[in-house]
Amino acid sequence: MDPYQNIRAGERGAWASIAAYLLLSGIKLAAGYVLSSSALTADGYNNLSDIAASAAVLIGLRISRKPPDKDHPYGHFRAETIAALIASFIMAMVGLQVLIDAGRSITAGDRAAPDPASAWIALGAALVMLGVYAYNRRLAARIRSQALMAAAKDNLSDALVSVGAAAGIFGSQFGMPWLDPVAAVAVGLLILKTAWGIFYSSTHTLTDGFDEKELETLRGTIERTKGVRRIKDIKARIHGSNVLIDVIIQVDPELSLIESHQISDEIERRMERRHNIANVHVHVEPYEEPSASRTEGT
Repeated sequence: MDPYQNIRAGERGAWASIAAYLLLSGIKLAAGYVLSSSALTADGYNNLSDIAASAAVLIGLRISRKPPDKDHPYGHFRAETIAALIASFIMAMVGLQVLIDAGRSITAGDRAAPDPASAWIALGAALVMLGVYAYNRRLAARIRSQALMAAAKDNLSDALVSVGAAAGIFGSQFGMPWLDPVAAVAVGLLILKTAWGIFYSSTHTLTDGFDEKELETLRGTIERTKGVRRIKDIKARIHGSNVLIDVIIQVDPELSLIESHQISDEIERRMERRHNIANVHVHVEPYEEPSASRTEGT
């Protein structure tokens, strides 16, 4: 699949998130103020942060579509990972603000129970975000977009946050008005947890981290390629939504240059067919059997 077409498809998911957050944040903030629900208000601020985060993802995807140039021979694909990192900072700032506001509400004097209508608004918002999450998750998995998958995870956390806010509001109707701001604390903590997860994933990718189990799976595919006697070394890293692989294989030293090249081509075909990885750099070396004298010497 064309990576640039994939990025364009990912932009649709970012726009879907932005549209949903614009609508829901306005409804929640207005209803939270009118119905005196700090949990619903906190949820509304959460959605406001998500607008900025989704906008950052959208900008990152747009930059990723730029073709390679002299300064970026590998393209600009990592821009979407940087955008996800920026989004995590935005979410963390809002999460902290929600915790501060909830703490002030808990330490305040008399508190009236919020209108139960605010709970139904929160539940309706949760259903909307579950739909957006399902759409973005399927799309992100299909186009292998880390940034859009991070946005999808944020969509899911927002749905859970709205459910938690509704639970707190319903609970406050039973003589426990303090339960509403406590639910707001839970909202803030969940925002921070989601922000940390996106931050960790983004920094792991930007520092060329790669999942060990996935690397072993890729190694197994190459090892089973006809003509490969041994893998001397293999490395992989993520570049935006693409995986880049560098592998050193050893083959029969009696093979011709053309035959060795054919093995390299077969490795590239197998990696693209089985793992949807088109960026594979194969270095070929002659295989040498360990001699008996060398073994005894060691």
